[in-house]
Amino acid sequence: MIGMFMAILDSFIVVVAGPAIQADLKATEGEVQWVLAGYQLSYAVLMITGGRLADLFGRKRIFILGTAVFTLASVACAMAQNPGTLIVARIVQGLGAALMVPQVFAVITVVVPAAVKHRVFGVLGVVIGMATISGQLIGGLLIGANLFGSDWRAVFWINVPIGLVSIVLAAKFVPESRSEGARRLDIPGVLSLSAALLLLTYPLIQGREAGWPWWTWACLAGSLVAFGAFVVIERGLEKRGGDPLMKLSLFSQRSFSLGIVLVLAVYALLTSYYLALSVSMQGGLDLSALGSGLVYTPAAVMFFVFSMTASKLVPKYGRRVLEVGAIVLAVGYLATAIVLLSGARLTPLLVIPTLMLQSVGGGLLITPLLNTVLSRITPETVGMASGALSTAQQIGGALGVSVVGAVFFNAFDPADGGKVHAAGHAFAMASIATFIIAVLAAVLVFALPKKPAAG
Repeated sequence: MIGMFMAILDSFIVVVAGPAIQADLKATEGEVQWVLAGYQLSYAVLMITGGRLADLFGRKRIFILGTAVFTLASVACAMAQNPGTLIVARIVQGLGAALMVPQVFAVITVVVPAAVKHRVFGVLGVVIGMATISGQLIGGLLIGANLFGSDWRAVFWINVPIGLVSIVLAAKFVPESRSEGARRLDIPGVLSLSAALLLLTYPLIQGREAGWPWWTWACLAGSLVAFGAFVVIERGLEKRGGDPLMKLSLFSQRSFSLGIVLVLAVYALLTSYYLALSVSMQGGLDLSALGSGLVYTPAAVMFFVFSMTASKLVPKYGRRVLEVGAIVLAVGYLATAIVLLSGARLTPLLVIPTLMLQSVGGGLLITPLLNTVLSRITPETVGMASGALSTAQQIGGALGVSVVGAVFFNAFDPADGGKVHAAGHAFAMASIATFIIAVLAAVLVFALPKKPAAG
């Protein structure tokens, strides 16, 4: 749970630290973007491989290795004296997260008894949601506190004691496990999938900033070719009785294939929306990092309360809880758009109530989502399945920032009526875009199997 929280937190905490990093290191806007994007890129590209390595060499061992890499990279981030060093350290930090995160899903699936698994996945859902929604709050508090004069560096230093404690506790308490069927690492599969994910995520992350030149579309086209090659390689290996990186038969399970798309949609709207809100608060209303972070506090509280509620309701009502959550989440985004388009001036007090409504839906949807998707996965394939799920989170985030970010920044024109008006209009447009994605997510929720698989 600690490893999962740190990995997801570091996808969001840097959003609020961006202006401080840029001012201190004299970084360009592109360099600041890569402080965020470098982490997401290595995290997404290597996630499935991280899950498969654990199947082969032991989930506990790879989790500890990933946590150690993540912690050492956090030290390097905190000590960086120039943008280039910080970007490289963030890429290595993403590698650590890719080794660490899939093992959280896998260990729960393999170790926890079926009778209580839904409760543990409920806790994991709370952890993921709280890391997602509180990243900018925690970042704002750390930067505002300026502990020992560390300014933005505190958002990385905080990982070090937590990482060290996690390594000690994992070594003592986490049982070792691996896939009995795993024999060797599928190197052609690793290379083709890594190339496909790199060609997909790089233009998604960099395309908007670069103005979508020809090479971004060439990369996206190349990713389709690489994904096709990966499918051919994996099918051939499986027919020969080999040990593929990803068993494509997983996607024949409706709960898994729909769940992957659902996770893509949910994280597309979450990541992009909080980026738009942060820019609106800091760039539009001139709030500090701390002030911007505090805007999230009521929403974070609501998310926590309804996440805990969801974990109690799902065993009794099943998919209905997710359905209600998806509908409320979509209504929350629509409410924000309606309020802002009615002509009201953007203020924190104006959007806090609708953010809270979104968090009610998010708590009911995100918390039970993982268990719903993984409920029919066997222990033999849980490493690759959890790696695919974690990859979907990162690709969804990159896709959302590309799509919703383009909507937001195209609408954000301070020259037309001033910064506050521009931020309000742009945030309204972003709310409409996320509402559309939330409607798609709701449709996918209604298509999921009604009941989880029997233990």
